[in-house]
Amino acid sequence: MAAAAALTREGGEDAFRRLFRFYRQRDASDLRGVVDFSAPGGQMVRSQLSISSVSDQDAYRAGLQPVSQWKAYGLSGYPGFIFIPNPFLPGCQRHWVKQCLKLYPEKPNVCNLDLHMAPEKTIDLWGQSKEQLKRKGSNKWEPRSLLEKLRWVTLGYHYNWDTKKYSANHHTPFPSDLAFLSEQVAAACGFRGFQAQAGILNYYHFDSSLGIHVDESELDHSRPLLSFSFGQSSIFLLGGLKREEAPTAMFMHSGDIMVMSGFSRLLYHAVPRVLPNPEGTALPSCLDQALSSDLPVGSVIEHSSDEDWQVCAKYLQSSRINMTIRQVLGEGQKFPEESGTNGKGQALSEDSHHENSKAKRHKPNTVS
Repeated sequence: MAAAAALTREGGEDAFRRLFRFYRQRDASDLRGVVDFSAPGGQMVRSQLSISSVSDQDAYRAGLQPVSQWKAYGLSGYPGFIFIPNPFLPGCQRHWVKQCLKLYPEKPNVCNLDLHMAPEKTIDLWGQSKEQLKRKGSNKWEPRSLLEKLRWVTLGYHYNWDTKKYSANHHTPFPSDLAFLSEQVAAACGFRGFQAQAGILNYYHFDSSLGIHVDESELDHSRPLLSFSFGQSSIFLLGGLKREEAPTAMFMHSGDIMVMSGFSRLLYHAVPRVLPNPEGTALPSCLDQALSSDLPVGSVIEHSSDEDWQVCAKYLQSSRINMTIRQVLGEGQKFPEESGTNGKGQALSEDSHHENSKAKRHKPNTVS
């Protein structure tokens, strides 16, 4: 921690950038300054949840434990930031992993591969990749499947990476299961009536990072930003309203949920690196757990076949998936009139928010 603290006192480059580079490049064993919510202490404080806002039945339908059993934490100096260590029921994380790999990349949703591949080539990424993934060994020189080349998928209102805006004319139906999950988590955190209108799914590998940015493109900042993580772990940096403010580093493990609201909704943040899960196994133990055969009536969770999970598990051995869900418009809000847009609002670069070790010449990117 002394090394990280010393970096924040140096002049010149902004404090956030220095810490980003520190955690991006340092040996994985030098992580003493990283907050771990699985071992509460230090600047962590308990956060109060709205237990009565989500019935146990609705929590079960979303694949979550009853809210009364969740642990929730905040950080001193970051009002509105809520961290919920894995509140998922056994086996339920598998559903969201499968959706992110098999269903959500399907048309009419949009992914980075659409930017340089013919439409017919990106119709069935799962079908084109599953056999290659199942056969994949440990040789890092093996060609990546199309699923492994995914960097992002957008849902609902599709984010325009060029203009940093959403628009009314580029929208597809938001997945109902993910909307239900998001609404329950938001309600438990005191945001009843949250509407999941846009989602950005990020697909990370061990050489990936997410550049320093603020999520400000949504028209209603009174609604929270929800973040769900699955697979390998990562370091998340949460900074201030200016890049001159040094960030706090924290671990995000599989199943963890993070909520940025209020003051924390518009803070700078980034993911400098992805790390192997701390248990030292190929997959976190929470992903080894089987789903109960007795799902509640109306559950949005579906059983995954053994074959499907075999593909997902192979993918996650070197990867992390993150879902960030947003409400774009407040009640009664409409998008402003636009001029000179390109209809579908697509970006020209697939590297609009990821950095990796093979693309260090790119500036850190922003996502909103």
